Amino acid sequence: MPGSLERLVVTAYRDSNYNTPVGKPFTAWINPGTYKHDYSILYTDRQAPGAPGPSPEFNRVGPESISFELVFDTTGVIPPPVPGTPLPSDGVAGLINRFRALVGTTNGSTHRPNYAKVSWAQLQFQGVLSQMNTVYSLFKPDGTPIRAKMSVTFLAFTNEVQLAKKAKLESPDMTHLVTVVAGDTLPLLCHRIYGDSRYYISVAAYNDLPDFRRLQPGTQILFPPLAGPAA
Repeated sequence: MPGSLERLVVTAYRDSNYNTPVGKPFTAWINPGTYKHDYSILYTDRQAPGAPGPSPEFNRVGPESISFELVFDTTGVIPPPVPGTPLPSDGVAGLINRFRALVGTTNGSTHRPNYAKVSWAQLQFQGVLSQMNTVYSLFKPDGTPIRAKMSVTFLAFTNEVQLAKKAKLESPDMTHLVTVVAGDTLPLLCHRIYGDSRYYISVAAYNDLPDFRRLQPGTQILFPPLAGPAA
């Protein structure tokens, strides 16, 4: 609906492919006033002694993160995201605990915190929570907090398969993801990527292929760098 309010939503996922949602998505009561998106590229200094200027050499893409503030307010001044929802009797404590349980505590089945997608209009970010700081600023007479501001930071996370799809690099020292087509064989693909077909046994083991002699069209195979397990 044109002109309708779109709220920031944080959705948790059990898996690094972001295919299996877990828990109820968190919807911000108030959208952030600002957010910060950090992106970095790391270089190695190759400047020779006495050289008149630097000559940084590309090393790798560095950490990427977003950070913003969430406001929790159960005073009644700000309506809940779902109209008609009663205000929590425990103030903001339950809301904050639910957010922390969603993305900031260890999932018992995966033994790590959940992965998260942060969605708000053009902001579409997938990663993991790295920091959460909460300041409580208003209380009931009995001390129950009813207003708080939370600063959160999410680090970008992309699994190896997705990185390979994104990179599309053609060097044998980079990871490659190949979709099998009719006529492909593993030795042929190894020769195409590494320039040598003898790595096919290592690549088959790396991908847990049950029958590498009969590759099924549509199968996706990950070819690791030569410096890795395929070497």
